[in-house]
Amino acid sequence: MNSCLDKNNNPDFILACELFEKKFSHSDLIDMLKNGGIPEKQFSALKLDVLNNVEEGKILISNLTGCDGKIREAVALKINQLLTADNSIADLLIYPEIFASASIDINANICRLVIDSVSILKQNKKFSEIYLNKIVLLITEAFDEIDKFIFKDKKYVINKQLFKLYWCLDALKLFVNDIEENILLKILERASEEKEYTIREKIAQICTLTTSDAFAPLINKLKNDENYYVKAVFS
Repeated sequence: MNSCLDKNNNPDFILACELFEKKFSHSDLIDMLKNGGIPEKQFSALKLDVLNNVEEGKILISNLTGCDGKIREAVALKINQLLTADNSIADLLIYPEIFASASIDINANICRLVIDSVSILKQNKKFSEIYLNKIVLLITEAFDEIDKFIFKDKKYVINKQLFKLYWCLDALKLFVNDIEENILLKILERASEEKEYTIREKIAQICTLTTSDAFAPLINKLKNDENYYVKAVFS
């Protein structure tokens, strides 16, 4: 027996090794992605090399949220790889609400991969409009939760909302030319009040993408920020 099968006697690891030693057809991979357990779904997502129709796209995207983290990350990676290799499959993945939810996954790698995929998917007007509206709503919800915090709240509770806000702002960078100016400015001004410098750094990055004079006071404020990394964005 292959030595890798002995690692910690972990049944999932053993099954994963066994899967990699076998050959599967495309339909087999789709079936495992739809009906398999954690190892099967993770494996099939990683091995998938094409999407042939809307149904297959739906099966893949259904595993981007609401399941084990190993599956979510494998699916996020595969979606990004498929879109990068052939952006014509974007029409098979028009699920803006799911992508918005996945943009604030607890795993930063998933957030990064999903938002990179959105940079391709946003070419679809319907996707772009719904996704952007959802991101703005998530930002508003994060602000509301942050405003409710009191001193005794546990740090991880606060950090959860700041993490959510950070990745929503990262997604918002893709839509600077699509969102209404007054809405964008209001979001950035409110977020600039946060003590976490990575939030202000993200705001500074967004500001460099604007050309409107309306952002000048905020840009001047950020250029004089107490944190080096925030100021350095404008260097």
